[in-house]
Amino acid sequence: MGDPPLGNTILGVETSCDETAIAVVERATVVRSSVVSSQVEQHAEFGGVVPEIAGRAHVRELVPVLAEALATAGIDDAAGPDGVDAVAATTGPGLVGSLLVGVSAAKALSLVLSLIHISEPTRRTPIS
Repeated sequence: MGDPPLGNTILGVETSCDETAIAVVERATVVRSSVVSSQVEQHAEFGGVVPEIAGRAHVRELVPVLAEALATAGIDDAAGPDGVDAVAATTGPGLVGSLLVGVSAAKALSLVLSLIHISEPTRRTPIS
């Protein structure tokens, strides 16, 4: 059967550890935007990533990062004719709480905007 046909523009969500990242990629080769919110300072005092802090930071940062990624890509209406055709999300490996934030957001966007949803492990996700 093969994979379902994908459109030209994919919005990728990556929240597997301690960075909230969203990119808009066109035709698998043109990066229209790539926005990353780092949590390095939040985890520094602990000497490593604290999963609970990481998950909560993703919840806080995901919408602003999404808004910036869409604006940078020049997309006013994600579901419009000049919007995105599919939403991809990293499914692992990673911190379970962090992954749930990104996957849930990507699935919600796909459902609300009637777009294709793509779930991929980090090793295969072209947008991270």
